[in-house]
Amino acid sequence: MDADKTNYYAYNPLLQPFANSLRKDMTKSEACLWKYVLSAGKMKGYTFRRQRPVLNYIADFMCHPLKLIIEADGFTHQSGEQFLKDEKRDSDLRDAGFTILRFSDNEILKDINNVIRGIETKIEEIELTIPNVLSLKPTPYPRQRGTARMRNRIVNSITDSNITL
Repeated sequence: MDADKTNYYAYNPLLQPFANSLRKDMTKSEACLWKYVLSAGKMKGYTFRRQRPVLNYIADFMCHPLKLIIEADGFTHQSGEQFLKDEKRDSDLRDAGFTILRFSDNEILKDINNVIRGIETKIEEIELTIPNVLSLKPTPYPRQRGTARMRNRIVNSITDSNITL
């Protein structure tokens, strides 16, 4: 199965409850990567989703337009059995059209700048290979703050101009 917009990038709704629990209980390295690097379009303006169900797996972080998955691997991923599972998972995700980047917890926590450079480099490579990917990049928008104040201003301007609702 090739992941694209028509199948919501291979989204698997059956894994959603488990993904929600993982989102609420992130590891220290995942939280650090999310807060300082990937949230709110910080990475070159792209939106990443965390703990995203894809195929039969849950990706730590995923960017739809780039079809990029970023994994933060703890010490359990170094064991032989888990390494084989990760290889199978990466193979399945690559077959669906995703690019996978893996970073160890130690890399993220001790050398975040190198991790950022690695992600930026991979994004630049993907931008060169996917036609019109830059048009899929979301445009920045201002955060909506003070909506009650804005609503009051609009109501006041309507009442000042004697318009009845």
